Amino acid sequence: MSALGNKKVLLGITGGIAAYKAAELVRLLIKAGAEVRVVMTESAREFVQPLTYQALSGQPVYTDLFDKHADSAMDHIELARWCDLLLVAPASADFLAKLNAGYADNLLLTLCLASKKPLAVAPAMNQQMFANAATHDNLAALATRGVLIWGPAEGDQACGDIGPGRMLEPEQLLALIDEALAPGPLDGVALLLTAGPTREAIDPVRYLSNRSSGKMGFAVAAAAARAGARVTLISGPVALPTPAGVSRTDVESAREMHDAVMARVGDCDIFVACAAVSDYRIANVAGHKLKKDDAPPVLELELNPDILADVSALAQRPFCVGFAAETRDVEKYALDKLERKNLDLIAANFVGSAGRGFEADDNQLEVYWRGGHARIERGPKAAVAKRLIELIAERYTGRHLSTDSDD
Repeated sequence: MSALGNKKVLLGITGGIAAYKAAELVRLLIKAGAEVRVVMTESAREFVQPLTYQALSGQPVYTDLFDKHADSAMDHIELARWCDLLLVAPASADFLAKLNAGYADNLLLTLCLASKKPLAVAPAMNQQMFANAATHDNLAALATRGVLIWGPAEGDQACGDIGPGRMLEPEQLLALIDEALAPGPLDGVALLLTAGPTREAIDPVRYLSNRSSGKMGFAVAAAAARAGARVTLISGPVALPTPAGVSRTDVESAREMHDAVMARVGDCDIFVACAAVSDYRIANVAGHKLKKDDAPPVLELELNPDILADVSALAQRPFCVGFAAETRDVEKYALDKLERKNLDLIAANFVGSAGRGFEADDNQLEVYWRGGHARIERGPKAAVAKRLIELIAERYTGRHLSTDSDD
């Protein structure tokens, strides 16, 4: 059954020959029961006239940031709040670059920045433009922020080239919209997640830390939000934007992260400990910047609190998911941590090679639970996170169904 009945889809159209396909997409959405409003950029109007989309959608087409006919000067904000999903199809290379940079120099870009609703883009461009490293960097950055990247497809192009860069067909986009708007496997579930590194002060300007970038944790937060969960993210120091639909709290040290988790864990159903928390802190933190002329400092270390173990030990504990980043014997150490900390599931990865794990855009996970194992093959962290959330949802739902049947 379609999830599109009475759903509100805001369709953005940028300049490109694929703009003609958007007309068929509007028709299919209306037929499926959705309400559609269309926003066009100036260059899009060079390919298809707004009247086409107005006739198909039964609604005025929005084209200008400052529309004198709008009901209020904040019309773009109202549009951003109105929709259940914002899809840009086609999304040109120029538009993707501006979206990544945070431009708001036209109505469509402004809507993308002003909306808290799910945002998807369907790239469409010449195959060489798509192959350009700048385009790939822009798409990777947008995916990290939780933007859904739909396509492109491969095939013949209007310019005569053959290769990747074609916009997905309207029927394919309709199916993806339907999937995105359907209730997710974690619909209504409260999920608490930690991500990134922690920093342990040596003196006022130096600290001990690790190489975690937070990319994996933020990808998991974004995937959980798309799966319908109410996500609270507690993050160590990272240079990453907050994923759409996620509530974020920033901390620095392991003790700060521990306090933030324990203050919120009573309200969550699932706890995912993805942060790379420092095992030790400096016992004798200097009150001033240490100088080279001073005697070499002797750093005394003491254990930090074990956040995951403390959460798992609670009398009324959530479903607990841990991470294990290992340089050897991944399965051995992961299974030991699963048992020792009484976890429901653990995701382990090998971080001893370039291109995956810490600071990389790709990852590969071995996921274990009591009596079970699944491998998530190497891929972009957004795709790996999506599959991990699917596994978490399966195990969480199965545990609760089993509990209910025992009552």
